[in-house]
Amino acid sequence: MKRWISLLLTLSLLCGVSACGTSESGKVSETEEEKKIQIGLTFDSFVIERWQRDRDVFVSVAKELGAEVNVQNANGDVEEQKKQIDYFIKKEMDVIVIIAIDPEELRDSVARAKNAGIKVVSYDRLIDDADVDLYISFDNEMVGTLMGEALVEEGLGDGDYVIMLGGSPTDNNVPLVEGAFQKVMEKNKVTILDILHADGWRAEIAASYIYSHIAAVQRADAVMCGNDDLATQVVRALAETRRAGDILVVGQDADLAACQRIVEGTQLMTVYKPVERLATRAAEASVALGRGETLGGEDLTSIESGTYTVPYIALEPISVNRDNIDEVVIGSGFHLKEDVYLNVPDQMPQ
Repeated sequence: MKRWISLLLTLSLLCGVSACGTSESGKVSETEEEKKIQIGLTFDSFVIERWQRDRDVFVSVAKELGAEVNVQNANGDVEEQKKQIDYFIKKEMDVIVIIAIDPEELRDSVARAKNAGIKVVSYDRLIDDADVDLYISFDNEMVGTLMGEALVEEGLGDGDYVIMLGGSPTDNNVPLVEGAFQKVMEKNKVTILDILHADGWRAEIAASYIYSHIAAVQRADAVMCGNDDLATQVVRALAETRRAGDILVVGQDADLAACQRIVEGTQLMTVYKPVERLATRAAEASVALGRGETLGGEDLTSIESGTYTVPYIALEPISVNRDNIDEVVIGSGFHLKEDVYLNVPDQMPQ
């Protein structure tokens, strides 16, 4: 009997230890789960080449910092983007990061998120007059200035003409870029023949303009494109009219096709925006906000946005042309040398 009692006591102790261990393990797991920051990331679309880079870097960095990211693609539909933000609110995300399709249309969505106690980051495009916790982008006025200065340095000046084919009119960055560009043109007495905006950043609109405004194109000395995707369509259309390389073309984003055109001689320059740095900084800041930490850093300033003063991180863009493309674009690993010089291998640096 004593032996049976002893055996039962031993089994009881073992089961108690096992149960206790499971319980403690469960508590640890729950605590770890509670600490994992949940971030909702909604994109305008992936039509623009660079957005895929932004997504991949942001998700990777956030994951390394212990956060989970739910990525949604609105495909250029602002109503769909509103639904995605509502979904993130319902899922009780810690942070919502928004690449806005139409900033004015999203103010109420931001307000709902804030009322739910969720932090909101305005990524690349400012949601104006909204109580966002952070706006992070490149200095868009500098982008326009760099475009204009590149044309002037190439000889554009008094008596010359330029056509502006800009991006979506609902993109808050577009007027910033164009305003700075126009200041450079005005200062150097360059006449702006015409201005067109491509709704939804649809590049085919830019190509259509070239085909349907032959007289204006024949007078133009340069075309300012809102981004490199628009520039791709513009250069193709110019090639069909045998003017590619004769008319100076500038863009932004340093898309691979644009970099190839620069070494080929059909695009003068592009503005390189190191999106890896932007996405990394945004992911770090988003995780910090999710943890309730105060944002800091030498690049942190503020910007007036309607009735709000918004924390603002502005990163510096870089002008890229034939002279520095090897150093800036290839040297940084943004594009491979063999890809950039794919169509002109005889010009590839050794």
